[in-house]
Amino acid sequence: MSESETPQSHGAGAVVAFPGPSKPATVTFDRRELSELLNLYGRMVAAGEWRDYAIDFLKDKAQFSVYRRSSEVPLYRIVKDPALAKRQGAYSVVATTGLILKRGPDLARVLRVLEKPLKVVG
Repeated sequence: MSESETPQSHGAGAVVAFPGPSKPATVTFDRRELSELLNLYGRMVAAGEWRDYAIDFLKDKAQFSVYRRSSEVPLYRIVKDPALAKRQGAYSVVATTGLILKRGPDLARVLRVLEKPLKVVG
């Protein structure tokens, strides 16, 4: 076997790329986040405000959309975008028009914008 017929091999000083930690394929809500979202959803359903929801797990963000009727566009979208975590906060509440109502790093604090204010009963 001649030198030209031998298989190519890495030299002793060759650097072999080692795959780093793999990122998850999609962004999801964890158990605590889902609990907060579904607790708010349950309260709003009991109040007669919301009737349906959808959860979307995308490559770069996760969305929890709430609807008054299932045939309409969502009233609100609660979005988790980890790419914004260090700058503006990973969580945001977006209205139907696309207006961001609240953004921040703490989901519970961001969801307060959707809470109904208490009324004085006389």
